[in-house]
Amino acid sequence: MKVNVKKLDENAKLPVYGSPCAAGADLYASAGADIPAGGTAFVHTGIAVELPAGTVGLVYARSGLACKQDLAPANKVGVIDCDYRGEIMVALHNHGTAARRVEAGDRIAQLVIAPYYTAEFSEAEELSETVRGVGGFGSTGAK
Repeated sequence: MKVNVKKLDENAKLPVYGSPCAAGADLYASAGADIPAGGTAFVHTGIAVELPAGTVGLVYARSGLACKQDLAPANKVGVIDCDYRGEIMVALHNHGTAARRVEAGDRIAQLVIAPYYTAEFSEAEELSETVRGVGGFGSTGAK
């Protein structure tokens, strides 16, 4: 699959897969940002993408950044619709107790491109029966 990427900033880097089997391509900061403890900052990537119709870009945390530096996307998973052409921004939240600095060129998140379905929603008086039924949070067991 080919994805066109437009650089919006001279410091921007195209997404890069870290290994041949990586599902997510690293996204890079195009400018530095200070993120206070418990705070969130919008970090520029300096790129816009043209995703193929029927796909979505999902922006996930980088495990090392989240576990070692307490930085992860504030909204947990960002969604980039295939018709969006603006800059990809990553809202990084600092879960730690110390301020953090992201520098231009740092890997800040990862982009996974996946297919999606568009549903037609219709109101129903009843839904089909299942074994689980209306059981929600924790209903299938604690372990």
